[in-house]
Amino acid sequence: MESLTKLGFDPDFFIGKEDIDEGFYPARIVTVNKNSYQIHNGNEVLRAELSGKMLFEAEDEFDYPAVGDWIIYQSFEGSDFQPIFKLLERKTLLKRKTAGKKISHQLIASNIDTAFIVMALDNNFKVNRLERYLVLTSGAGITPVLLLTKSDLISQEELAEKICEIEGRDKNIEVIPLSNISGAGVEQVKEKIKSGETYCLLGSSGVGKTSLLNNLTEGKFAVKEVREADSRGRHTTTRRELIMLESGGIIIDTPGMRELGNFGSDEGIELTFDEITNISENCKFRDCTHTNEVGCAVLEAVESDEISRARYENFMKLRREAAHYDTSYVEKRKKDKATGKMYKSIMNVKLNLKGERKKK
Repeated sequence: MESLTKLGFDPDFFIGKEDIDEGFYPARIVTVNKNSYQIHNGNEVLRAELSGKMLFEAEDEFDYPAVGDWIIYQSFEGSDFQPIFKLLERKTLLKRKTAGKKISHQLIASNIDTAFIVMALDNNFKVNRLERYLVLTSGAGITPVLLLTKSDLISQEELAEKICEIEGRDKNIEVIPLSNISGAGVEQVKEKIKSGETYCLLGSSGVGKTSLLNNLTEGKFAVKEVREADSRGRHTTTRRELIMLESGGIIIDTPGMRELGNFGSDEGIELTFDEITNISENCKFRDCTHTNEVGCAVLEAVESDEISRARYENFMKLRREAAHYDTSYVEKRKKDKATGKMYKSIMNVKLNLKGERKKK
């Protein structure tokens, strides 16, 4: 069990909640490929695939393992792939809307303690985008820490202005400015990483996630150039991967995110915009939309500058977006269930006909 503890296994959380039969073992998902997985059992990395039972019982994307998940597998010596039989309960799950028009969840990673939100101090820096990341992490129960990379590109006065802008929107988030070139701030990040705890790197392409990983792992990862015109980088990281550091910490690296849609995120919005949530309790109407109602405490707070207009507008935008995606997702689930029932009905008819033919 000690070897699993190094991977972040928490006996107090998992043991007792999950029954582990003899001959079956816990392991953690290291990478997710199209139809297979890499798992770490505390001693070695093995290749694995879902058992037929898991594939049959899976109803949606949440029933499939994500990087960071704990699973139960059965060990078969000499086999190319170990079968995964069970997905253990998740402590936390980081998810977003899939990119593009499809309304579905994309699982980013699970069982994360702290999320390092990485933003570069160039064209990438946008407080509205930061609030999207905070909705994502807060709703998942994950502690966010903001890493401001490329601090060597701006003056101390400009850096102070950026931090002041962040604090004007959210006073609670911890901010660490750093430079992967000069090394400033990197030691502060290392001090945050505790043995046996799991961290993830979130941010757009080109913000310096891979460069930071190189500073934490003695340069094991390739780095690509960033376009000067818009500060966008090409994807250095192409898949999510769980990485064990020599210090004992665990980092899940993720590909750059250019699109960050949230849905099923009411709790994340309430926690991220907690002062607006608290003020809204004083609204005259319980179902106040905070748009044009007389007696709206939120609008009054915006007019008196108690809430910044920029923060209010982003709050409303994220609420509208989440509501739209939530409605679309519910409709999609209804259609999927109806299609599933129709498919099962057709299969039952075919099986019955087949059975009658055999009798004849």
